[in-house]
Amino acid sequence: MRTNEQIENIKNRINRFPFIISFISVVIVIFDLGFNQTTPIQHVIDKIYLATLILGTISPILKDFFTLHNVGFKVWFFDFISLLYILTIVLLNLNLLQQVPSLAPLKNHLFTYFAIFLVFIREFSSQKINLRKSFFNPAQLFILSFFFIVLIGTLLLMLPNSTYHGISAINALFTSTSAVCVTGLAVVDTGSYFTEFGITIIIILIQVGGLGIMTFASYFSYFFTGGSTYKNHLMLSDITNVDKLGEVFSTLKKIIVLTFVIETIGAVLIFYSLDDKIIPNLYDRISFSFFHSISGFCNAGFSTLPNGFYESGFRFNYYLQLTVAFLIIFGGLGFPIVFNISKYIKLVFIKRILSFNKELRGVHLPWVLNLSSRIILITTLFLIISGTLFFYVLEYNNTLVEHGFLGKIITSFFCSVTTRTAGFNSVDVGALRISTLIIFILLMWIGASPGSTGGGIKTSTFAIAVLNIVSISKGKTRIEIFRREISDISVRRSYAIILLSLITIGISVLLISSFENDKNLLSISFECFSAYSTVGLSVGITSKLTAASKLILVLVMFVGRVSMLSILIAIVKREKHKNYRYPTEEVIIN
Repeated sequence: MRTNEQIENIKNRINRFPFIISFISVVIVIFDLGFNQTTPIQHVIDKIYLATLILGTISPILKDFFTLHNVGFKVWFFDFISLLYILTIVLLNLNLLQQVPSLAPLKNHLFTYFAIFLVFIREFSSQKINLRKSFFNPAQLFILSFFFIVLIGTLLLMLPNSTYHGISAINALFTSTSAVCVTGLAVVDTGSYFTEFGITIIIILIQVGGLGIMTFASYFSYFFTGGSTYKNHLMLSDITNVDKLGEVFSTLKKIIVLTFVIETIGAVLIFYSLDDKIIPNLYDRISFSFFHSISGFCNAGFSTLPNGFYESGFRFNYYLQLTVAFLIIFGGLGFPIVFNISKYIKLVFIKRILSFNKELRGVHLPWVLNLSSRIILITTLFLIISGTLFFYVLEYNNTLVEHGFLGKIITSFFCSVTTRTAGFNSVDVGALRISTLIIFILLMWIGASPGSTGGGIKTSTFAIAVLNIVSISKGKTRIEIFRREISDISVRRSYAIILLSLITIGISVLLISSFENDKNLLSISFECFSAYSTVGLSVGITSKLTAASKLILVLVMFVGRVSMLSILIAIVKREKHKNYRYPTEEVIIN
């Protein structure tokens, strides 16, 4: 028994020490990148990197030795590849592989930084994460994770090497919040104001903000430790909206894999849509492609172009606009819906196409495409088509006048898609008709679908509200669709979300109007709806706002991303279920 306790203590020390060292090294990497270093300090930093990487090669071997029966093949394989890479970097830094000229490019500091982050991810993930409900409920954990990412992002963007000429604290906070909340509103020009290091920080904030830090941390912890506590399963099932506890981590893996696959495909398509005369440098084209693919799928709307896709040389690149539009649609549908649709398509493909048994072809398909998927797909399709038609008709002789027939259709389609959640612009938003701006406000307010990277009140919320109106007008006491009845809790949640969104936006419009006497009400309202719905479209007043107005928009973006309902759930004490009901009585309404 004594021996087991000693081994357990040794394991804990082995786990803790390399993690602390790797964390310190990551902080030093940020310091190294964020500030210009003198030669003596750079030598000291390089020695710290080398020591960390050597420790990073020894630590996994010792851990695997003490936990041999708990380590799966995937972890072994990952450790083998990562150790091979880290060991190569170590030997190169010790000048022991000079006889291999093909490895010389790996001596670049970027590969060393990547190795340091690889060690940190491995060590961080091997720590035991305990998401105890006695400390935080899912809503509190969700909100706190976003708050800390915004705070860290603000500090990183204020580093000297993040910008060319420095940035104020309020502008850094605004940019960080806009990136983490995948909004896209900008107070400075992203492409010309931030350095390559600053742009890298922004895209990392977008990626982490789009998927959520808990998705990454929880899955990698599960991957390296080979398991998770029952309390962690319960917590993460609430965060990821997964009903079956056994599917929590498989769902997290699917989310991460699907995200990176779609973003990579999107980057390749964007790359081949670019004109090498406009962006002649190969590295710049690759960076542009991945930045806009990630920004598009995460529905962020950030662009390195001064005027977005309205920039000369891009406004007529319809292939680029279509690629980004479909990235936005996939990101805005929501992962639960995408998984459900893929399951349905797979079943149809196997039963109706691959099956050689004629009897099986005629078998009725089970209820695979659930009610949420059906409602969200129909609502999304309706909003895209109606938005395209409205924009085409209203802007035909205005912002669309410079496009041909096909160009008008594609531009209208792109604007309809991006308006609901992403915020890219292929037209001059400031030149739009007032009627078009009102349509945009409505589309922005509705937003994307639940469980997605987009914002707004969500398509399902809007659909349930419309269905409830139809049901009441028909004299029904319940909402029925597709031979299913929508639960009362869904209806109540929908109206709560709608009311809270209008209250939040209304208060923000009122406050900003009191600070900005020279701005008209429509422009301020457009900005507030865009911020709350994490869209990022602007009529051009964002950078001209006062510090107080920017702070209000920061709060609105944050509330829009985490939702006001989640904030109330986080701060209001929940009552226990009571086994009684009072007599029901109707209240006079109309």
